[in-house]
Order: sequence, then structure tokens, then C-alpha cells
Amino acid sequence: MPLTELRAPSDPLVLFRRWYREAERVGAPQPDAMTLATAGADGPSARMVLFKGIRDGAFLFYSNYSSRKGRDLSGDNRAAVVFYWFPTHHQVRVSGTVKRLSRAASRTYFASRPRGAQLSALASRQSRHIPSREVLERAVVELAVKYPDDVPLPEDWGGYALRPRWIEFWENRQDRLHDRLRYIRGREGVWRVERLAP
Repeated sequence: MPLTELRAPSDPLVLFRRWYREAERVGAPQPDAMTLATAGADGPSARMVLFKGIRDGAFLFYSNYSSRKGRDLSGDNRAAVVFYWFPTHHQVRVSGTVKRLSRAASRTYFASRPRGAQLSALASRQSRHIPSREVLERAVVELAVKYPDDVPLPEDWGGYALRPRWIEFWENRQDRLHDRLRYIRGREGVWRVERLAP
């Protein structure tokens, strides 16, 4: 159905969840992949990260706090993410401010990850120069021996929550007269919807 103001829900997260489920249902490759854009002393930077759900109206993702993205966010907590699902011809852009999740929340999520992913997070000083892949592989083997049972949450790793200031929904049209609706968060958290030219 066309994306119109009359059919759009008042809460943008309702529409986001609907589109996300649709992307999953039709088999969009990696529907949880999103581009995260930050800015820091070295200028703007963008990379793919994994969307890990919505909590209290914020979009969640996890990373190394010492990585480029972590350093950027510690200096400027404004960020943006983009989802694009080709099979459904939908794009969602989200812009807002980011804060770290609690250590307890990060520990809970970390414990749910596969052991290999836990060891990799502990071994890798993300975005730092390393002499070779073998150095990383050796570190993972050593950590696996050191921690035969539970892998501890790395001190410099955890979750982030992006609280949207605005969310834009884009839907493809064959004639290139695409539909774009942007939700802007107002005072008291009330959302206002506006149409943008394609």
C-alpha cells in the first residue's frame, strides 16, 4: 500500500517494526544490517553495524568503545543510521543522540553471543593497527585456554542506544516520485509527520 499520511501510524516505531518484519518475511539479506554514521576529529565516518532491537524508543547496537565509532561518539554523541531493504524497496533513516547502555545490559547481551564472538570481541582492539591476522588468531586461542568456561565482558566493549530526533521513511515508486515521510519528535515526545519531496 502507498505510504501516505492518512495510513501512516502516529508512532514511527510502529511503522519501523512493520517494515522490518516485512523485510524479514520476504527474505531480505541481513535485514538487521544498518549503516552508522558518526563524526569526529578526523571528519565523518560510516560503517555497517548490526541492529539489536529497540528499547525505550531507542535503537540498540553494540561495539568496541575504543573503535573509531566509539571515539567519535565519546566526543560527539550525535549519530545517524540507515536501513535499506531492497526486496521491499524501503529505506529508513534515523538521526538522534547516542548514549551507552548500562554495564549490566551490555553484560546480558554479551552472554547471549556465541563463544567465538565473545572471544573475538575480547581479542580484538577494534580499528587498531595489527601486524597480521595470525596475531589475532593466536590471541583468540590463548583467551580460549585462559577462559575455558565464561568469557568476561571486555572493559572497552558494550552497547549503545540511539534515541531518534527524527525518523524518515522512504518508499520506492516506479515513476521515481518516491514517498518520503519524516517523523520529528516534539516536546513531550509527541511525533509530528511531514512529507518531503523525493
